[in-house]
Amino acid sequence: MIYFTADSHFRHGGNGPNRGVIAYCNRPWNSIEEHDEALIENWNKTVSKKDEVYHLGDFSFGKNKDVRKLRFRLNGKIHLILGNHDYRNKVNRLENTFSSIHELITIKHERQIIVLCHYALRVWDRSRYNTWQLYGHSHGNLSSVGKQLDVGVDSHNYRPISFEEVKEIMKTKPDNPNYKTRRRS
Repeated sequence: MIYFTADSHFRHGGNGPNRGVIAYCNRPWNSIEEHDEALIENWNKTVSKKDEVYHLGDFSFGKNKDVRKLRFRLNGKIHLILGNHDYRNKVNRLENTFSSIHELITIKHERQIIVLCHYALRVWDRSRYNTWQLYGHSHGNLSSVGKQLDVGVDSHNYRPISFEEVKEIMKTKPDNPNYKTRRRS
């Protein structure tokens, strides 16, 4: 199976009431260690070792050796799409940690074209043909436009969501604003 997620922010702790992802996103844990263990458990209950996961950015904070240890505790083949906290100079040294690393990627699964980016886009590759765009970054605080979906953990019970789940959600969404229906002859 194929899964999507974003904004895990592993190891993103901090001091004081307004620092770190737990405070920033009002996540229901008391420490970053508790947060990370819960997200790892949710991930591994959802994703098998044979599955593929597209992580749409803001994977983890910390030193590369810690990121590697964390990544290898997670099931599946992971493709990282860079987010604003996935610093390019750091990630370049993690190329053997992830199956692939991209800034933006367009994939095709079950004949569906999907544009994957950390950020929500106003228009995207072939959006006029009603293709999908999956994103993160907004932590559930940004309304989607047309066939877009925030796949971040804050919007999906702190776990990756499957292509099948995305497909069901997309059935309920309106067409893309620039969707052009084909004329019939």
